[in-house]
Amino acid sequence: MPGRYPSIGDLVRESAPTFSFEFFPPRDADGERQLWSAIRDLESLKPSFVSITYGAGGSTRDNTVAVTERIATETTLLPMAHLTAVNHSVAELRHVIGRIAAVNVRNVLAVRGDPPGNPTAEWVRHPEGVLYADELVRLVKEAGDFCVGVAAFPYRHPRSPDIETDTANFVRKCRAGADFAVTQMFFDADEYLRLRDRVAAAGGDTPILAGVMPVTTMNTIARSEQLSGAPFPRHLLAEFERIAEDKVAVRKLGIEHAALMCERLLAEGVPGIHFITLNRSTATREIWQHLRADSVV
Repeated sequence: MPGRYPSIGDLVRESAPTFSFEFFPPRDADGERQLWSAIRDLESLKPSFVSITYGAGGSTRDNTVAVTERIATETTLLPMAHLTAVNHSVAELRHVIGRIAAVNVRNVLAVRGDPPGNPTAEWVRHPEGVLYADELVRLVKEAGDFCVGVAAFPYRHPRSPDIETDTANFVRKCRAGADFAVTQMFFDADEYLRLRDRVAAAGGDTPILAGVMPVTTMNTIARSEQLSGAPFPRHLLAEFERIAEDKVAVRKLGIEHAALMCERLLAEGVPGIHFITLNRSTATREIWQHLRADSVV
Protein backbone atom coordinates (compact mmCIF):
# COMPACT_ATOMS: atom_id res chain seq x y z
CA MET A 1 0.00 0.00 0.00
CA PRO A 2 1.50 3.32 -1.01
CA GLY A 3 2.47 6.32 1.07
CA ARG A 4 0.35 7.14 4.09
CA TYR A 5 -2.17 4.35 3.67
CA PRO A 6 -0.77 1.52 5.80
CA SER A 7 -2.74 -1.48 6.96
CA ILE A 8 -4.41 -1.01 10.35
CA GLY A 9 -3.91 -4.74 10.81
CA ASP A 10 -0.16 -4.14 10.66
CA LEU A 11 -0.34 -1.12 12.97
CA VAL A 12 -2.16 -2.99 15.73
CA ARG A 13 0.43 -5.76 15.68
CA GLU A 14 3.27 -3.35 16.46
CA SER A 15 4.62 -3.07 19.99
CA ALA A 16 3.04 0.33 20.76
CA PRO A 17 -0.76 0.44 21.16
CA THR A 18 -2.82 2.34 18.60
CA PHE A 19 -5.09 5.27 19.43
CA SER A 20 -7.93 6.06 17.07
CA PHE A 21 -11.12 8.11 16.81
CA GLU A 22 -14.57 7.33 15.45
CA PHE A 23 -16.86 9.90 13.84
CA PHE A 24 -20.28 9.67 12.23
CA PRO A 25 -21.41 11.40 9.01
CA PRO A 26 -23.35 14.66 9.47
CA ARG A 27 -27.00 15.05 8.57
CA ASP A 28 -27.07 18.82 8.03
CA ALA A 29 -24.86 21.91 7.67
CA ASP A 30 -24.50 22.43 11.43
CA GLY A 31 -23.48 18.81 11.84
CA GLU A 32 -20.98 19.20 9.03
CA ARG A 33 -19.33 22.16 10.78
CA GLN A 34 -19.21 20.31 14.10
CA LEU A 35 -17.72 17.20 12.50
CA TRP A 36 -14.92 19.05 10.74
CA SER A 37 -14.18 21.15 13.80
CA ALA A 38 -13.71 17.94 15.79
CA ILE A 39 -11.63 16.32 13.05
CA ARG A 40 -9.31 19.32 12.77
CA ASP A 41 -8.96 19.56 16.55
CA LEU A 42 -8.18 15.88 17.04
CA GLU A 43 -5.92 15.70 13.98
CA SER A 44 -3.25 17.48 16.05
CA LEU A 45 -3.13 14.49 18.41
CA LYS A 46 -1.81 12.37 15.53
CA PRO A 47 -4.10 9.34 15.99
CA SER A 48 -3.16 6.03 14.39
CA PHE A 49 -6.33 6.19 12.27
CA VAL A 50 -9.92 7.49 12.25
CA SER A 51 -13.14 5.80 11.22
CA ILE A 52 -16.45 6.97 9.77
CA THR A 53 -19.60 5.05 10.70
CA TYR A 54 -22.56 4.01 8.59
CA GLY A 55 -26.06 5.08 9.60
CA ALA A 56 -28.63 2.48 10.57
CA GLY A 57 -29.83 0.62 7.52
CA GLY A 58 -27.10 2.19 5.42
CA SER A 59 -29.01 5.48 5.66
CA THR A 60 -25.86 7.62 5.49
CA ARG A 61 -23.96 5.54 2.97
CA ASP A 62 -23.21 8.38 0.57
CA ASN A 63 -22.22 10.74 3.41
CA THR A 64 -19.99 8.06 4.90
CA VAL A 65 -18.16 7.59 1.62
CA ALA A 66 -17.94 11.36 1.00
CA VAL A 67 -16.48 12.07 4.46
CA THR A 68 -14.04 9.18 4.09
CA GLU A 69 -12.96 10.53 0.71
CA ARG A 70 -12.45 14.02 2.10
CA ILE A 71 -10.41 12.78 5.06
CA ALA A 72 -8.27 10.76 2.66
CA THR A 73 -7.60 13.71 0.36
CA GLU A 74 -7.65 16.78 2.63
CA THR A 75 -6.11 15.70 5.94
CA THR A 76 -3.05 13.88 7.25
CA LEU A 77 -5.27 11.25 8.88
CA LEU A 78 -5.49 7.57 7.96
CA PRO A 79 -9.19 6.83 7.32
CA MET A 80 -11.08 3.58 7.81
CA ALA A 81 -14.46 3.30 6.13
CA HIS A 82 -17.36 1.42 7.74
CA LEU A 83 -19.39 -0.86 5.50
CA THR A 84 -22.67 -2.58 6.42
CA ALA A 85 -24.77 -5.16 4.60
CA VAL A 86 -28.19 -3.75 5.55
CA ASN A 87 -30.43 -2.97 2.56
CA HIS A 88 -27.56 -3.40 0.09
CA SER A 89 -27.21 -5.83 -2.78
CA VAL A 90 -23.82 -7.35 -3.50
CA ALA A 91 -23.60 -5.08 -6.55
CA GLU A 92 -24.19 -1.99 -4.40
CA LEU A 93 -21.61 -3.15 -1.87
CA ARG A 94 -19.06 -3.64 -4.64
CA HIS A 95 -19.82 -0.13 -5.88
CA VAL A 96 -19.15 1.35 -2.44
CA ILE A 97 -15.94 -0.65 -2.14
CA GLY A 98 -14.89 0.70 -5.54
CA ARG A 99 -15.50 4.32 -4.47
CA ILE A 100 -13.44 3.76 -1.35
CA ALA A 101 -10.62 2.19 -3.33
CA ALA A 102 -10.68 5.06 -5.84
CA VAL A 103 -9.31 7.44 -3.19
CA ASN A 104 -6.82 4.82 -2.03
CA VAL A 105 -8.64 3.97 1.21
CA ARG A 106 -7.69 0.39 1.96
CA ASN A 107 -8.95 -0.08 5.51
CA VAL A 108 -12.57 -1.15 5.98
CA LEU A 109 -14.65 -2.12 9.03
CA ALA A 110 -17.14 -4.71 7.78
CA VAL A 111 -20.24 -5.09 9.98
CA ARG A 112 -23.60 -6.61 9.20
CA GLY A 113 -25.37 -3.61 10.69
CA ASP A 114 -28.74 -2.97 12.32
CA PRO A 115 -32.18 -2.71 10.68
CA PRO A 116 -33.25 0.89 9.95
CA GLY A 117 -35.41 2.59 12.54
CA ASN A 118 -35.15 -0.12 15.20
CA PRO A 119 -31.84 -1.85 15.97
CA THR A 120 -33.70 -4.67 17.74
CA ALA A 121 -36.10 -5.40 14.85
CA GLU A 122 -35.87 -8.55 12.78
CA TRP A 123 -32.85 -8.50 10.48
CA VAL A 124 -33.97 -9.03 6.88
CA ARG A 125 -31.46 -9.96 4.22
CA HIS A 126 -31.50 -7.98 0.98
CA PRO A 127 -32.70 -10.43 -1.71
CA GLU A 128 -29.42 -9.92 -3.56
CA GLY A 129 -27.25 -9.22 -0.53
CA VAL A 130 -25.33 -11.13 2.13
CA LEU A 131 -26.65 -12.61 5.35
CA TYR A 132 -23.71 -12.64 7.75
CA ALA A 133 -20.67 -10.48 8.45
CA ASP A 134 -18.24 -13.23 7.46
CA GLU A 135 -19.69 -13.08 3.93
CA LEU A 136 -19.12 -9.32 3.89
CA VAL A 137 -15.52 -9.81 5.01
CA ARG A 138 -14.92 -12.23 2.13
CA LEU A 139 -16.57 -9.84 -0.33
CA VAL A 140 -14.23 -6.99 0.65
CA LYS A 141 -11.18 -9.23 0.63
CA GLU A 142 -12.04 -10.56 -2.83
CA ALA A 143 -12.43 -7.01 -4.13
CA GLY A 144 -8.76 -6.11 -3.74
CA ASP A 145 -5.90 -5.40 -1.40
CA PHE A 146 -7.93 -4.39 1.67
CA CYS A 147 -7.32 -4.61 5.39
CA VAL A 148 -10.61 -5.60 7.01
CA GLY A 149 -11.77 -5.12 10.58
CA VAL A 150 -14.85 -6.61 12.23
CA ALA A 151 -16.94 -5.83 15.32
CA ALA A 152 -16.57 -7.59 18.67
CA PHE A 153 -19.07 -7.54 21.53
CA PRO A 154 -17.73 -7.69 25.11
CA TYR A 155 -21.19 -8.33 26.56
CA ARG A 156 -22.38 -10.32 23.52
CA HIS A 157 -24.15 -9.39 20.32
CA PRO A 158 -27.80 -8.51 21.07
CA ARG A 159 -28.92 -11.20 18.60
CA SER A 160 -26.72 -13.94 20.00
CA PRO A 161 -28.60 -16.38 22.26
CA ASP A 162 -25.59 -16.93 24.51
CA ILE A 163 -21.89 -16.18 25.00
CA GLU A 164 -20.74 -19.44 23.39
CA THR A 165 -22.64 -18.75 20.16
CA ASP A 166 -21.41 -15.17 20.09
CA THR A 167 -17.80 -16.28 20.51
CA ALA A 168 -18.13 -18.87 17.74
CA ASN A 169 -19.64 -16.27 15.40
CA PHE A 170 -16.79 -13.86 16.14
CA VAL A 171 -14.12 -16.46 15.46
CA ARG A 172 -15.91 -17.34 12.20
CA LYS A 173 -15.69 -13.71 11.07
CA CYS A 174 -12.00 -13.61 11.88
CA ARG A 175 -11.29 -16.82 9.98
CA ALA A 176 -13.10 -15.37 6.97
CA GLY A 177 -10.16 -12.98 6.68
CA ALA A 178 -10.50 -10.24 9.30
CA ASP A 179 -7.19 -8.57 10.18
CA PHE A 180 -8.37 -6.99 13.45
CA ALA A 181 -11.50 -6.23 15.45
CA VAL A 182 -12.98 -3.24 17.28
CA THR A 183 -15.31 -3.75 20.21
CA GLN A 184 -18.68 -2.18 20.73
CA MET A 185 -18.47 0.39 23.53
CA PHE A 186 -18.17 -0.95 27.07
CA PHE A 187 -17.64 0.60 30.51
CA ASP A 188 -15.97 -2.13 32.55
CA ALA A 189 -12.47 -3.31 31.66
CA ASP A 190 -13.30 -6.82 32.90
CA GLU A 191 -15.84 -7.18 30.07
CA TYR A 192 -13.07 -6.65 27.51
CA LEU A 193 -10.70 -9.01 29.31
CA ARG A 194 -13.33 -11.76 29.48
CA LEU A 195 -13.98 -11.33 25.76
CA ARG A 196 -10.27 -11.62 24.99
CA ASP A 197 -9.94 -14.73 27.14
CA ARG A 198 -12.89 -16.58 25.65
CA VAL A 199 -11.81 -15.75 22.08
CA ALA A 200 -8.31 -17.06 22.83
CA ALA A 201 -9.81 -20.20 24.37
CA ALA A 202 -11.79 -20.74 21.14
CA GLY A 203 -8.60 -20.53 19.10
CA GLY A 204 -8.92 -16.92 17.94
CA ASP A 205 -5.85 -14.70 17.78
CA THR A 206 -7.16 -11.61 15.95
CA PRO A 207 -6.12 -8.36 17.71
CA ILE A 208 -9.12 -6.71 19.39
CA LEU A 209 -9.16 -2.94 19.88
CA ALA A 210 -11.17 -1.52 22.78
CA GLY A 211 -14.06 0.81 21.88
CA VAL A 212 -14.36 3.55 24.51
CA MET A 213 -17.05 6.24 24.83
CA PRO A 214 -16.92 8.42 27.96
CA VAL A 215 -20.09 9.26 29.82
CA THR A 216 -20.51 13.04 29.60
CA THR A 217 -24.20 13.33 30.54
CA MET A 218 -26.77 11.03 32.12
CA ASN A 219 -28.32 10.71 28.66
CA THR A 220 -25.10 9.08 27.48
CA ILE A 221 -25.90 6.06 29.65
CA ALA A 222 -29.28 5.44 28.02
CA ARG A 223 -27.82 6.08 24.60
CA SER A 224 -24.99 3.63 25.20
CA GLU A 225 -27.47 0.88 26.03
CA GLN A 226 -29.44 1.66 22.87
CA LEU A 227 -26.34 1.70 20.66
CA SER A 228 -24.61 -1.34 22.15
CA GLY A 229 -27.51 -3.50 23.26
CA ALA A 230 -25.61 -4.09 26.50
CA PRO A 231 -26.74 -3.07 30.00
CA PHE A 232 -24.74 -0.33 31.67
CA PRO A 233 -22.77 -1.76 34.65
CA ARG A 234 -24.96 -1.51 37.75
CA HIS A 235 -22.17 -0.59 40.16
CA LEU A 236 -21.08 2.26 37.89
CA LEU A 237 -24.65 3.42 37.30
CA ALA A 238 -25.05 3.84 41.06
CA GLU A 239 -22.07 6.19 41.13
CA PHE A 240 -23.55 8.38 38.41
CA GLU A 241 -27.03 8.35 39.91
CA ARG A 242 -25.68 9.76 43.17
CA ILE A 243 -24.56 12.91 41.32
CA ALA A 244 -27.14 12.92 38.53
CA GLU A 245 -28.34 16.46 39.27
CA ASP A 246 -24.83 17.91 38.99
CA LYS A 247 -23.98 18.00 35.28
CA VAL A 248 -20.41 19.13 35.87
CA ALA A 249 -19.80 16.31 38.35
CA VAL A 250 -21.32 13.74 35.97
CA ARG A 251 -19.03 14.83 33.17
CA LYS A 252 -15.97 14.87 35.46
CA LEU A 253 -16.69 11.36 36.70
CA GLY A 254 -17.23 10.12 33.15
CA ILE A 255 -13.89 11.48 31.95
CA GLU A 256 -12.04 10.14 34.99
CA HIS A 257 -13.63 6.70 34.72
CA ALA A 258 -12.83 6.42 31.00
CA ALA A 259 -9.22 7.46 31.57
CA LEU A 260 -8.76 4.96 34.42
CA MET A 261 -10.31 2.20 32.33
CA CYS A 262 -7.96 3.00 29.45
CA GLU A 263 -4.99 2.90 31.81
CA ARG A 264 -5.96 -0.55 33.03
CA LEU A 265 -6.59 -1.85 29.52
CA LEU A 266 -3.21 -0.61 28.36
CA ALA A 267 -1.56 -2.21 31.38
CA GLU A 268 -3.30 -5.47 30.40
CA GLY A 269 -1.81 -5.29 26.90
CA VAL A 270 -4.74 -4.10 24.80
CA PRO A 271 -3.46 -3.50 21.24
CA GLY A 272 -5.30 -0.20 20.92
CA ILE A 273 -8.00 2.20 22.15
CA HIS A 274 -10.71 3.35 19.74
CA PHE A 275 -12.46 6.48 21.04
CA ILE A 276 -16.10 6.95 20.02
CA THR A 277 -16.23 10.75 19.81
CA LEU A 278 -19.87 11.47 18.80
CA ASN A 279 -18.24 14.19 16.65
CA ARG A 280 -17.04 16.18 19.65
CA SER A 281 -13.38 16.59 20.49
CA THR A 282 -13.26 17.95 24.05
CA ALA A 283 -13.94 14.79 26.09
CA THR A 284 -11.59 12.70 23.97
CA ARG A 285 -8.86 15.31 24.27
CA GLU A 286 -9.29 15.41 28.07
CA ILE A 287 -8.92 11.63 28.34
CA TRP A 288 -5.88 11.83 26.08
CA GLN A 289 -4.37 14.46 28.38
CA HIS A 290 -5.05 12.23 31.42
CA LEU A 291 -3.19 9.39 29.73
CA ARG A 292 -0.32 11.64 28.68
CA ALA A 293 0.01 13.05 32.18
CA ASP A 294 0.42 9.48 33.41
CA SER A 295 2.93 8.77 30.61
CA VAL A 296 0.68 6.14 29.07
CA VAL A 297 0.68 7.74 25.60
